Amino acid sequence: MHSKSFSALILIALVAMVGSNSLFIVDETERAIKLKFGEIVDADIPPGLHFKVPVLHTIRKFDSRVMTLDSRPQRFLTLEKKAVVVDSFVKWRIANVQEYYQATSGDELVAARLLAPRVDEGLRNQFGERTMYEVVSGERDELMSELNERLNVITKAELGIELLDIRVKRIDLPPEVSHAVYERMNTERQREAREHRSQGKELAEGIRADADRQKQVLLAEAFRESERIKGEGDATAAATYAKAYQQDPEFYSFLRSLEAYRNTFNSKNDIMVLQPDSEFFNYMKDSSKQK
Repeated sequence: MHSKSFSALILIALVAMVGSNSLFIVDETERAIKLKFGEIVDADIPPGLHFKVPVLHTIRKFDSRVMTLDSRPQRFLTLEKKAVVVDSFVKWRIANVQEYYQATSGDELVAARLLAPRVDEGLRNQFGERTMYEVVSGERDELMSELNERLNVITKAELGIELLDIRVKRIDLPPEVSHAVYERMNTERQREAREHRSQGKELAEGIRADADRQKQVLLAEAFRESERIKGEGDATAAATYAKAYQQDPEFYSFLRSLEAYRNTFNSKNDIMVLQPDSEFFNYMKDSSKQK
């Protein structure tokens, strides 16, 4: 009884092992092929649970999602023989599993190695047919679309790969050309800066000259106005003095004499040489004039 149970367990284990090796699952993100001693017997197995014969059949699975090939920057010549350095990338996926396996053995690195030179050659041809302006801005979208259509036919037939998109990340000038362009741009900017400075100096001189002219005009007008006001004041003062003098000429003469005496004899060190009968001493000699 014991030996029969043990044999049954062994049989069940063998059946389970054979069953597990006979079934396989293909995910929705995968493509698979079935090989019989290295020969393809089923080229495109759909997603789901499938059966195979252990040892006799081998299953190879590949990623069916969109892949990215980031190419190294390459140097191309435009129509006018100007060199540019182009950095691009490619979006691709498996279109024909059988062709893909036969061309690359299912290795993504091999697929990238085979795809990269074809893309570079296509870009070189497209850039060689266009000018610098067209590849930089004018016709870049048209260039990429045309290249994608041409290469897609080739890669599907030769590699079983569908090219979804080819894009240029950036276009640069070679280092030696970039330096020359930079120097030319620097020289041009310096020339423009000198022109702006010269125009600024010319404008500043004009503003200063106009300001100086306005200053002189304002000073002249102010001086003229001040002289006019002074003249009016002097005239008013003279008229006031004259009017006051006309009211009492004798008193006015006496007051002016006293002021003259005070100003003259204010300092003891002053010396005056006058004749005794000078009019300066009239109010000192004749007391009647002081009344």
